[in-house]
Amino acid sequence: MSVAEWSGSLLAWAEELAALKARLGPAFGRRELRETGAAFVDGLLSGVERKTGWLMAEQSGAERPYRIQSLLGRSRWDADRLRDEVRAYALEALEDADAVLVVDETGFVKKGEHSVGVARQYSGAAGRIENSQIGVFLAYASRYGQALIDRRLYLPEKWAADARRRAAASVPETIDFATKPAMAREMIAANLDAGVTCAYVLGDAVYGADSGLRHMLEKREQPYVLAVRSNHFLRVGGGSLQGTTPEDLADALEQDAFACHAAGEGAKGPRLYDWARVRLHWRKDARFAHWLLIRRSRGKTPERAYYLVYAPATATLAELAGVAGLRWTIEECFERAKSDLGLDHCEARSWRGWHRHMSLCMAALAFLAKLSAELRRRAWGKPNERSPSPTIAA
Repeated sequence: MSVAEWSGSLLAWAEELAALKARLGPAFGRRELRETGAAFVDGLLSGVERKTGWLMAEQSGAERPYRIQSLLGRSRWDADRLRDEVRAYALEALEDADAVLVVDETGFVKKGEHSVGVARQYSGAAGRIENSQIGVFLAYASRYGQALIDRRLYLPEKWAADARRRAAASVPETIDFATKPAMAREMIAANLDAGVTCAYVLGDAVYGADSGLRHMLEKREQPYVLAVRSNHFLRVGGGSLQGTTPEDLADALEQDAFACHAAGEGAKGPRLYDWARVRLHWRKDARFAHWLLIRRSRGKTPERAYYLVYAPATATLAELAGVAGLRWTIEECFERAKSDLGLDHCEARSWRGWHRHMSLCMAALAFLAKLSAELRRRAWGKPNERSPSPTIAA
């Protein structure tokens, strides 16, 4: 990169970051809080290895971390308003007719027992049962990139029923115990109600197994591709009441029922799998159709994955294969937000503090997504020109 290009990149970074801070400012209210919020975002985007109050205060030139720590705790400002502004900012940067919404949870390992929602529970991030918090997140992904647009802390049933712990962590009285799929239903519905549009909603088997989520999306005529386990009970429909499983349906298929399609681009090129689908006669509507989608790896010992699909009747197998491959985009968000932006460095123990920290990290992630989206648009031609292919950006 030439000196001129390097200088231009730094100028673009500074100008866009200043614009983002100005946009987020009203969510903080008072001038002092706006300045502290801006310093917090600077700290998240800095090279500081641990995004702690002390280190980020030092990064901003402050002698003590009081103001940084107070931003997550004692101060008065609305984290949900900040989240809504981050969502609007991310959609402006990434919006596309082929975009998808992806729901998933991620874990935050904790040593103590006082942080809100912490318990011995399975953490996908750790790959085992750990003392941890679990957050359910929603990502928006398009050909231009991906960003997190919503978040909510999972409150285990024992926590939800413990008045003393709830009070100590300032859990709002309106928050009751809810399963992760129920949380996902609420979050997705709220975002769709807020005007977020997408071609498909995606999720792993935790969410695909939830009939409530599927019915809610179908009632809205919102297509989805949701993973299910091999032993998920289902009926093919069409007058038959006999139950079956995805594994049994896949076993009954002939070899020529499978076709090779890409599930997006990987580091070494297209991620190729063999795909097939079986029509499920669940609903009489000529505009939409249900399928069981089957993905099979191409190695010597093929492994299969299964998805329940609700999509326009004209959707092709290649299209559904490409959509199913986009669930990884939220994993990309988690990896970048944790590795670079301190998503898992939250020091706050309260309900309010957790949601404030996550919202600020989402703002920093959306900023990086905006810069990357602009670079992609320039590489493809005109600023608003679509990419030469429908592949979601890596």
